[in-house]
Parts: sequence; C-alpha cells; structure tokens
Amino acid sequence: MAEDKLIIIFQNEPVRRIWSKKDEKWYFSLVDIISVLTESERPRKYWDDLKRKIKEEGFIQLSDKIGQLKMPSADGKLYLTDVADVETCLRIVQSIPSPKAEPFKSWLAKVGYERMKETIDPEIGLNRSRDNWKRLGRSEKWIEKRMSGQETRNKLTDYWSDHEISSEKEFAILTNVIHKEWSGLSVREHKELKGINGII
Repeated sequence: MAEDKLIIIFQNEPVRRIWSKKDEKWYFSLVDIISVLTESERPRKYWDDLKRKIKEEGFIQLSDKIGQLKMPSADGKLYLTDVADVETCLRIVQSIPSPKAEPFKSWLAKVGYERMKETIDPEIGLNRSRDNWKRLGRSEKWIEKRMSGQETRNKLTDYWSDHEISSEKEFAILTNVIHKEWSGLSVREHKELKGINGII
C-alpha cells in the first residue's frame, strides 16, 4: 500500500491518516479516533475492548475492514497501527457513546471524501479556489496570475524539500524573499496595504 502520511486536526486533537494510492482511500488511525471521542487515558485498551464488542454486535467482517499500517508515534518511531477507511470509521464511531460523535462523523466524512476527490482530480481543488476568489471579487486576470504564481511556488517548495530545507521558519523566510522580489513588499506589508488576511 503506497501512502502519504498526514496529520489532521479535529477540535484541536490530532488524527493520523494515510492515503492509499492502490485503493484510492484515506485510512485513519482508530486509536486516534478513540482518543478524540472518549478522552480515555488508555485509548488502546478502549479500542481492544470495543473491537470485541463490535464483533459481538454482528459486525462479522471487522477483521477484513481493518488493516494495520505503520504510523509515526510520539517518540518519532513508526509502529503498526490499526486503521480503517471512512466508511468503516463511521460504523465504528456509532458504537462509541460520546457527545462528539455526530460532529466527528460529519468532519470525518468531509475530510475523507473532499480531499480524496481533490487528490484523485486536483482540478476540483483548483476550481474550488477559483470560485472562492470570484466570490471575493477578484478579476479573472488576478486569478490566473495567482494560480500561476502558486504553481511556481509549489515547484519551488518541492525543490526546497528535496534539498532539506524543511522547517517552517526557513520556508517562511524564503517565501517572504520571493514575495518581496515580486511586489516590493513583504508578505505582511502587502496584507496590511490591501487590508486583507490570509488571501495572499
């Protein structure tokens, strides 16, 4: 299973996930989901108990629906972790008594399917960005320039990553240098001038 590793956030809590290129699905860490929903001090034990309970409820194909993939732990090492796709996670969440269950199901479905579609077809994400900019009153010329600039920046940041420029601070410094060369202003100065936040 080829995968990209990502951490996403639900109500300030991290949830690990892995994209399977083979299955074209996101797989989520079940221990992380248990931790978020139950706030248990022993989420692994809670999950072991829940697995037995779900089997007793008749979810016979549980073993086929749940896999194990290596995910980074708090100590930075990779460990095999129980994972499941969105559909299976939603089924499991139904068995967890938690006030967070309903908002979590909505969030899980959203991050699972929207990003999945955008990964399969990047044009969906581009069109979403274009529509957002149009709603903000940006001209077609501005949008084309912005999208072209983003593509160039993505290529450049990929190059930086390949050459071990990895910290957020280093990225921010290099991005600011490029922005200043382009506009004559730093990113912060440009935002203050335009009276905007998070668009540039």
